[in-house]
Amino acid sequence: MTDVLTITDLGISFATDAGAVRAVDGVTLRVAPGEVLAIVGESGSGKTVTAKTILGLLPETATASGAVILTSKDGSSESNVIALSTAQLRQVRGTDVSMVFQEPSTALNPVFTVGWQIMEGIRAHGQFSRKEARAKAIEILGRVGIPDAETRVDYYPHQFSGGQKQRVVIAMALVLDPGLIVADEPTTALDVTVQAEILDLLRRCRDEFGTAIVLITHNMGVVADLADRVAVMYQGKIVEEADAQTLFSSPQDDYTKKLLAAVPHVGQGVVHAAARAGARAGDWEQQAPVVVADQLRIEYPGRLGRSGFTAVDGVSFLIRPGEVLGLVGESGSGKTTIGRAIAGLTRVTGGSLTVMGHEMNGFKERAFKKFRSDIGFVFQDPASSFNPLLTIADCVAEPLVVHGRARNAADARPRVNELLEAVQLPSAYGDRYPHELSGGQRQRASLARALALEPPLLIADEPTSALDVSVQARVLELFAELQKDFGFAALFISHDLAVVDLVADRIAVLYRGKLVEEGTSAEVLGAPKDPYTQRLLASLPVPDPAEQALRREGLNRLRAAG
Repeated sequence: MTDVLTITDLGISFATDAGAVRAVDGVTLRVAPGEVLAIVGESGSGKTVTAKTILGLLPETATASGAVILTSKDGSSESNVIALSTAQLRQVRGTDVSMVFQEPSTALNPVFTVGWQIMEGIRAHGQFSRKEARAKAIEILGRVGIPDAETRVDYYPHQFSGGQKQRVVIAMALVLDPGLIVADEPTTALDVTVQAEILDLLRRCRDEFGTAIVLITHNMGVVADLADRVAVMYQGKIVEEADAQTLFSSPQDDYTKKLLAAVPHVGQGVVHAAARAGARAGDWEQQAPVVVADQLRIEYPGRLGRSGFTAVDGVSFLIRPGEVLGLVGESGSGKTTIGRAIAGLTRVTGGSLTVMGHEMNGFKERAFKKFRSDIGFVFQDPASSFNPLLTIADCVAEPLVVHGRARNAADARPRVNELLEAVQLPSAYGDRYPHELSGGQRQRASLARALALEPPLLIADEPTSALDVSVQARVLELFAELQKDFGFAALFISHDLAVVDLVADRIAVLYRGKLVEEGTSAEVLGAPKDPYTQRLLASLPVPDPAEQALRREGLNRLRAAG
């Protein structure tokens, strides 16, 4: 059977002011009909550039060599993407190959309904009436699992959840029945339960539509769950290629071994938690808590005659000095709302929330202002939390200047240099701008800024969700070292149970605004009692194809049981 994709000796260079930069160097790959090929590697390895080349989406500054041969689904035609004109590429995209982009919110146009956007692709490739195109759009939305497709075809993107938006993007990719789909990080920003649903959908695309898939990801659990073959990229080259079972059981290249070793596993945190507990003072549990929530309730008021929305409903927990509480749950469970309430950024509407001995229910900003220097905040996306017009040194110095610890950024520079060295960044990086740092380096700088005032409490909201697995491992190790050195208490918010397991002393599980389970890692992850925690744990993919197949069966049983 003819391969749907054949890449031969692909080379891609980008023209820059400093000269040509080689992004992909001598890549050779093939994809058979109905096969899932995963391309993995760190940011900058060339995997996304390779994926975009398949659809001819490289910018004008790029120069490509070699061959990228696409074969139509019926095998009647072949085309070298690199040699196609713009008009020819327009005919190939959607019919022979289509793409599922990483962030569905930016891939969908907010001012058009999802039905219109699907119909646009249909009518661009054939003589379809508006009625026929609409019927086809409704059919494909139903097939990808959008409920009530006849009505929701007229919804706008903002009326869908993150997982549903990703389903819509997959529907757009499937509607013309291409032989190949390129999925670029299709589950990166999704909760583990939603991620499991999207992986099931991609598996159905392969089985029911007969579609081959090129999967670009840094999540090795996703690779183990879905991929037939795996190609590992490093610095623009393929360093290893094998079937999924072989690659995970006996990796050959040193880089592949390091990549797999960096993947966090549920159960690793027990040893770390025991070591942290042993290092604490004997009277640790008798110390006054830094945060106490008692039947905490947070409600957002309704507008235009609509009733309000309860984001947090009767939640109780506490955080002791030097303790890390991991808060996990799906999007919309109330995790970030609780973090913002502790920082005084969201109003408490019921119950009690005490932070540093200060009651947050009905607090006055003037009274709480003096406590703000005691709370550090690490945001999910460091790229958007830094001012792009300021240097890293200026960004890190900002809390020191605002709270009167330094007269200006220049006065704060010695302290900034200390902080950068503490987070394992050379002090010279302080003179760079945020866009000149990698994602992992920006997150380290974000940690430095959060610790500038040596706060006794740190709130970390999904600090590693957008990072590569190896970068994530280094940031988590750094977080653990800093927590040991500085001794701060922390609320660590995440949807990844394996990540929370590595850093947290205790774990609290939220579901629809309620606390359903709380305890140590061994209690919550080793023997979960609540059905939601069990489903959350079963949804987490592990980097072992054989074990992941068993976990998928277990998850399907839990779903069937309701």
